[in-house]
Amino acid sequence: MVPEITPLRGFQQESPDRLRQRCWWSPCLRRSSERNGSSAVSADATLLCRTPGEGETRTASPQALRLTAPPAQTAAERTVKEAIRMDMAEKKVSRWYFGGIASCGAACCTHPLDLIKVHLQTQQEVRMRMTGMMMHVVRREGVLALYSGLSASLCRQMSYSLTRFAIYETVRDMVGGAGHGPMPFYQKVLLGAFGGLTGGFIGTPADMVNVRMQNDVKLPPELRRNYAHALDGMFRVWREEGLRKLFSGATMASSRGALVTVGQLSCYDQAKQLVLGTGVMSDNILTHFLTSVIAGGCATFLCQPLDVMKTRLMNSKGEYRGVMHCLSETAKLGPMAFYKGLVPAGIRLVPHTVLTFIFLEQLRKYFGIVIIA
Repeated sequence: MVPEITPLRGFQQESPDRLRQRCWWSPCLRRSSERNGSSAVSADATLLCRTPGEGETRTASPQALRLTAPPAQTAAERTVKEAIRMDMAEKKVSRWYFGGIASCGAACCTHPLDLIKVHLQTQQEVRMRMTGMMMHVVRREGVLALYSGLSASLCRQMSYSLTRFAIYETVRDMVGGAGHGPMPFYQKVLLGAFGGLTGGFIGTPADMVNVRMQNDVKLPPELRRNYAHALDGMFRVWREEGLRKLFSGATMASSRGALVTVGQLSCYDQAKQLVLGTGVMSDNILTHFLTSVIAGGCATFLCQPLDVMKTRLMNSKGEYRGVMHCLSETAKLGPMAFYKGLVPAGIRLVPHTVLTFIFLEQLRKYFGIVIIA
């Protein structure tokens, strides 16, 4: 109900232009009008007016107030401003452990391919290809044998991948959040190499047990290690072979981790930045798929030679005296020995990279930390 307002002396004779010159809006009235999106104001709004010789504050009628109301916001302007505000509010960054969770999800899907890759790499002579090795494992041990060592693989992801993702994404978001814009590519490469080196060293024990559990399937029953799970494997290695053996192949694992992280994280970030910069594609799952395929291909090509040597060192029973001895013995088999299992490695690593980044982007989208852009 509109309260009755008695007209004040001087308002009856004043023209609208004269009122605008002698009156100004109170801030609360202006904000009320903007919120309502209309030039009409409430009946209890106040307008401060002065007349010659008088200094008192007077209350004007709603009809007089409408004369000085600001122009209304159009629906389009309100929509644009709301979209900008929501876009700023929806910018999210990953939590430090999202990389480990995403990698575990990808490992559950690609573990059979990883197992076949290990079998191919540990052959002294090329006797079987990928399909033949898979059929050989299934015929001998059954379909579930393709998931031998899954616990060790998950343990490895929660040590190796969690560490490298946590280092890379945390530092990148801190630098980007400081208002400096995207990192240059060379800085991404250096950061990825450091994160991969650190993660590779921390994940070496779980990685070694993972390789052994996967390779157990093709050994004769009397030569199998028969680890119950990843923790049992690490404890038995420490008790039977010493603590130093747990970090056998740490040099190769760290070097490989650096190359894989450069290929995956640094190349993924750069590819995504370039694709989004064209304006042709938006930040959606199709973009994530395309850029992660590129990153997976780069990672496979960079790390395959070190991956072969790392697998041989971790699976050895004392036949290699060190990294250089393993390098020389592998080189005797020919240059292509360093790329043994390249196709299954790519078939395993590219889908693993794609799934990891798709899972990571979805985790960031729905559970990430909201920041103000």
